[in-house]
Amino acid sequence: MMKPVLLAGEIFHITTLASTGLETGASSRYSNGATRYIQALMNSQIDVVQIGGDRCEHEFPTTMDELDRYSVVVISDVGALSLLYTPETRLGKRSVNRLELIRRWVEQGGALMMAGGYTGFQGMYGAAMFHGTAIERALPVEISALPDGLEAPEGLDPVIASSDHAILSGMTAPVPFILGLNRVIARVQSDTRTLMCCKHGGSDLPLLSVREYGSGRSLSWTTDIGPHWLSADFMQWSGFDRLMANMVRWLAREI
Repeated sequence: MMKPVLLAGEIFHITTLASTGLETGASSRYSNGATRYIQALMNSQIDVVQIGGDRCEHEFPTTMDELDRYSVVVISDVGALSLLYTPETRLGKRSVNRLELIRRWVEQGGALMMAGGYTGFQGMYGAAMFHGTAIERALPVEISALPDGLEAPEGLDPVIASSDHAILSGMTAPVPFILGLNRVIARVQSDTRTLMCCKHGGSDLPLLSVREYGSGRSLSWTTDIGPHWLSADFMQWSGFDRLMANMVRWLAREI
């Protein structure tokens, strides 16, 4: 039986201020951007363990054995610092570099997916900061040193570049539009393939790329796994569940 997927990120703490003159009130709430994604995997009998970005410092695995409890690690809308900081770091002590740990885990047979968003890849404001980190070396794409978020309210239409890949098996066309992505650079290597891209400004921007890295596998999905870059049409698309599950199953060598 396939081990659970570990999803890091996609929990947002939202604080709102409302003013009616001199009277001001504050409210806060938590929001989970991965609800639809998690349901898609559960519909395919894939269990998911989610650790929000606010909990990564204390709860994200710090050893290979802890990572081995999972079939795939998915990093989505949580930046590098949330994974690099540990309780020991804050006390001024040496600690594990989780990004290097993940890279070694993938090289030795693990599986990694990075999804896009405002704090994916380099991030909308450059705050995700995955450029130049160990984890970038394991991905099928190179990450810009500059802010890489692209808002596209007009919509971007995904183009399938490698329809013969197992991840795209049984996909219905056309794939619905998206509303943004992180602009990355596809690696030109024999162990890497771009399966989907989006045309923008005369360029083909990678959307879905895969890589065989050492004994493991990695995948980049440069748009959201939920709103808002994933359009309502995309999340209601009949192929959504299958595509999300196929990504995970390919990474776990289940297909």
